[in-house]
Amino acid sequence: MAADTRTRPIRVALINDYDVVLIGLAHMFDRYQDRVTIAEIDAEESLADDIDVVLYDDFAQPEPGSGVLRQLVDNPHAHRVVVYTWNFHRELVDQALSVGVRGYVSKTLAARDLVAAIEAVQAGEVVVSDAPPRSAAALGLDWPGRREGISDREAEVLALITQGRSNAEIAEITYLSPNTVKTYIRSVYRKIGVTSRTQAVLWGVRHGFAPDHRRIDNWVPSAPS
Repeated sequence: MAADTRTRPIRVALINDYDVVLIGLAHMFDRYQDRVTIAEIDAEESLADDIDVVLYDDFAQPEPGSGVLRQLVDNPHAHRVVVYTWNFHRELVDQALSVGVRGYVSKTLAARDLVAAIEAVQAGEVVVSDAPPRSAAALGLDWPGRREGISDREAEVLALITQGRSNAEIAEITYLSPNTVKTYIRSVYRKIGVTSRTQAVLWGVRHGFAPDHRRIDNWVPSAPS
């Protein structure tokens, strides 16, 4: 194995439309500041800094075929792009790799393994995680509604409802079956105490399920405990 010749931490940008999702992800790297630095947290803004690796969290985001990943890959500020996801349908993986994505990694990875995957991508490898069983998210991740007892997958469905997506669109974006989408919707409605889509949207807007519209530059990690 070649010696590690890096003289500085890898500069990483985190991409998603929800600050709570990004901040939880950013905190996963707090213990690895000597290897990874979060240079930019992006919420619905284009990249401003020169970035080694862009980590695209797909929570409630457009499907790969929408062109979002291609735009990131083509961005001159982004040297490499990695998708951070639950969805490992072969079609999604192939679409991402075909547009130049260099990593497709699982949200089940512990922080140390996520850092190792980023380092491998930075070293020139193409990294694709094994398709994970449906299990708990990596320690430290966050999402809207978590404190109200809503699971990560339920939260994604509610976020898409809050964006005005139909059940068919949600199924397409998440690669869930229409019946599974309906099951998640019924579960969410029960947990938040609503009986209609309009009520769910209003609840979602009040509780952080609408996309954010700002960027956090120069992330400052938590002090070590």
